[in-house]
Amino acid sequence: MKKHILPAIKLTAVMILFFTVIYPLAVWGIAQFAPNAGKGEIIEHNGKKHYVNIGQSFTEDNYFWPRPSAVDYNAAGSGGSNKGPSNEEYLAEVQARIDTFLVHNPGVDKSEIPVDLVTASGSGLDPNFSVQAAKVQVARIAKIRGIDEVKLNQLIDEQTEKPLWGMFGPEKINVLKLNIALDQLK
Repeated sequence: MKKHILPAIKLTAVMILFFTVIYPLAVWGIAQFAPNAGKGEIIEHNGKKHYVNIGQSFTEDNYFWPRPSAVDYNAAGSGGSNKGPSNEEYLAEVQARIDTFLVHNPGVDKSEIPVDLVTASGSGLDPNFSVQAAKVQVARIAKIRGIDEVKLNQLIDEQTEKPLWGMFGPEKINVLKLNIALDQLK
């Protein structure tokens, strides 16, 4: 046993040094080469600062609604609800979101609602949603803002981010950037 304790103590000391000093410094150093020195992309709009990579709450009918958040868009504590698809409370919550969406979007059939508009992401802070999630809201926004639906669809196309290298991941739209562009649309 004595011949194993000393190597174990040495290994523990090396790992503590590596994971508490060397590794964090290496990650911090690499982040300094990223845009905004690794502090995230910040957009200032109407006198407020918004982080692009953190989901924002938009509940007014004249904006595109984002994906629901399991943590009420609180970036201090991200996390999913951890409720499975057989959980009665979770199913009731999703049904309430569907019903609310249908009330605010008459003319949309229940089968047309994309899943990402009624279910929260794993982090609860997903800033993006699908192209379908944007397009299903066009009629409501066009009516309220008095903007032609064709113009809104063009805006959606402009704001659509393509998959990485054209093949990794789906097309997506950042809801914050889309709503800011919507405010600037005449």
